[in-house]
Order: sequence, then C-alpha cells, then structure tokens
Amino acid sequence: MSQLIEVKVPDIGDYTDVPVIDICVLPGDVVKLDDALVTLESDKATMDVPSTVAGVVREVRVQLGEKLSEGAVVAVIEASAAGDAVPAAAHTAPPVAAAAVVSVAPAASGGIPVEVAVPGIGTYHDVPTPAASPPVAGLALGARTHASPSVRLLARELGVDLSRVQASGPKGRIVKEDVTAYVKGVMTAAPALAAAPSLGGGLDLLPWPKVDFAKFGPVEVRPLARIKKISAQNLARNWVMVPGVTYHEDADITDLEAFRVAMNQENEKSGLKITMLAFLIKACTVALKKFPEFNSSLDGDNLVLKQYCHIAFAADTPNGLVVPVIKNADQKSVVQLAVESGELAKKARDGKLGPAEMSGACFTISSLGGIGGTYFSPIINAPEVAILGVNRSVMKPIWNGREFAPRLILPMSLTADHRVIDGALATRFNVFVAQLLADMRRVLL
Repeated sequence: MSQLIEVKVPDIGDYTDVPVIDICVLPGDVVKLDDALVTLESDKATMDVPSTVAGVVREVRVQLGEKLSEGAVVAVIEASAAGDAVPAAAHTAPPVAAAAVVSVAPAASGGIPVEVAVPGIGTYHDVPTPAASPPVAGLALGARTHASPSVRLLARELGVDLSRVQASGPKGRIVKEDVTAYVKGVMTAAPALAAAPSLGGGLDLLPWPKVDFAKFGPVEVRPLARIKKISAQNLARNWVMVPGVTYHEDADITDLEAFRVAMNQENEKSGLKITMLAFLIKACTVALKKFPEFNSSLDGDNLVLKQYCHIAFAADTPNGLVVPVIKNADQKSVVQLAVESGELAKKARDGKLGPAEMSGACFTISSLGGIGGTYFSPIINAPEVAILGVNRSVMKPIWNGREFAPRLILPMSLTADHRVIDGALATRFNVFVAQLLADMRRVLL
C-alpha cells in the first residue's frame, strides 16, 4: 500500500535561507531513491536535495528563487510499496500550462531581466535578452521547464536560467544546443554593459575596457565555471574591503621532511600517507592558541575571539578552487589530519563536498607546494583575518656558524588583516610557525 511522504531539506550545515536555483521534477514524475528533486546554491556550493523514497511526485512545494533552510518541505512523493508497478499515468508530466509560476518583475527597459557575468565587473541585471532567445512559448518566466539532468547540469555550470531558454526539442524539451545558443546570445548583449553608469561598484572607477580582441587575432570565448563566478565575487569583495598585508618567512623543514619520509616508508603497507599539509595544520593550531587574534573575526566595533579551531585548506579541482574545512583540528593528531585532509580533497575533486564541509573555518592554508613558486600574496577569506600560503620547498645553502650546509627551506607567505593584526604580531606568528616546523617537538610543549 502506497503512502505520501514529505521530502525535506536535509542537514546543510550552518547555512539558512539558501535559494532554490533549479527544480528537477514535476508533479507526476517517477523518481528513484536519491534522485535530485531541487538544487540549492549557497555562496560556496550547490547541493541537490535527494528523494528519500522511490515513487511518484504528487506535489512540489517550492518555487525557483525561494529560500529554504533545513527541514523545509520541498516535495510530496507517493511511495510505492515494494514490488508494486508504477502507474503508467505517472510517466506523463502535466501540461506546461499547469506548472507553478514564479513571478519576476520585468526590467525597466521593458526587456526580460537577465544576469550577465562580465570579468572584472560583476553581475548586472536588467539587461534585455537577445531577440533570438525569448522565453519558452506558453511558459511564464521562472516556471519549471523540461530538460534532462545533463542539460540541467550544463545550465547550472554556465549560470543559465532554463526558464529563459527557447526549447527546440520534442514536446517542448530543452536540449544542450538550446543552452549554448542562449549563452551566445547573452554574450552578444554583454558589451552594452560597458556603457552602463557606475560600473566601478561605488568606487568611482573607470568602466571596464571594451575591446574587440578578435581584430587582433583568433580568440576562443569560454564561459566561467559556476564555482569560479561565485568565488570571484567573494575574492573581489575581500580584496577591496580587507586591508591585507603579506609577510614572508622561511621555515627549515629538513628534519621534518626526513621524519615524514621515514614514517611513510614505515607505513607503506598500510597505505597511510602523511603529507606536509598535515604538519602545517598541526603547527597552525598551536600558533592560533598562542596568538588568539589570528583566530578571530571582526563584527562591527567588536572582535569575536573563537574558542574552537577549524582549519580550511585550498583544494585544486577541475572546476576551480574550493576550500574544505577540518573541524576541531586542534583535537586531532597529525595522522588523523593527514587522513581527513586526503578524504576531503578527494571529495572536492569529485564535486561531492557538502556545504557543512566548507563552512565555519577560522584560518586557511593555501599550499602551492605541489606546483612550485617561491612566494605569493594569498587573499584573506573573510570573515577570517589571516591566511597562510606556502610554496614548494627548496634546498638552500644556510650558514650554521661554521660553514654553509644544505637545508630544505619552505617559503611561507602570511596575509593578515591589518585592522586586527599589525606587522609585529604577524611577524611573531610567522616566526613561531617556522620554529614549530623546524622542530615539531615544540608542539608538545
């Protein structure tokens, strides 16, 4: 015997009021266990709300753009008993005209408002869509659309609202070619933004230069991945609003690296691999306790000093940089930190990190050691007040009082918010971390 099941938003960490950017089902659709019902997007990640049962969608209780929190009901599903056949009628979606509609106010110019991301400028609204890409016939703006999961994924990656795309597939379905055609049309309209007033975002800057690069030679236009567009807005805000100053220091990790290699050789059969990142995280947890200003955030005229220690690290993925967070890192051993950072990095590369795994950080480490370089200036991830960047270690001749001896040196770059941390305090922090890495026995003190 079937029963009606309410599917709710699961635990999404510290996030609340997360907007719905895609509705993947319609009433009457047949779904399997863990099929995506709706997609939510925070400022750091997207997340599908999966079906908790297999059955037929009887009701969708959310609209595009609606903001949801944990526990909100997104759909009602009639769960089929084991072995029961799904009614044939359940395979037929209701007419498009019956779909729920999300009202969206038209632009002042009379055109359809769209969002166009222009590098260096940001996202601007109220730009009319090209005539070649009107909304789907018979479908109000923001209404649910017919598209396969692969097409919806492509649209999310390109930042396209499917309700604005003209469908050319059978029975009003949107295909990949429709999405790419829409993107090309919007990009044709993007140059009009250069003439818009106040493109400096309130900073009274000159407008972004409008250049026809094609007249100089062949070009390829590639839309930014969604994760890069989201992070770009945060990075631009942090760069402009946070007075970050970068301080450089060298850490002698000769003995530490020898110990790390020996431990990995000793545990080769078990598959355990201890990384230098794990030692860096451990050293930073000790430094944050010694210098509590680094484990804080500005809140107006107050400084919030955190009694917990969550460390984030930058992970390189095919779609851009993401920042997983190790919770309560100060309570974990180097081995535990190595294992957890490896697991989180793999989830990041596979695109499976949840919002809870990318929130709550107190301090961030950005390691370019696997790539190279010497020093750089990492951008603070507000509301944190500092970030530590490291590059590839290099062997250098170091004077020991008697002779020059080869030592393995790790270049460190610490960027700190000068409103909270002055130069003297930042240098002390850097030197202390370098001392810990030179002799990890200090961590025990």
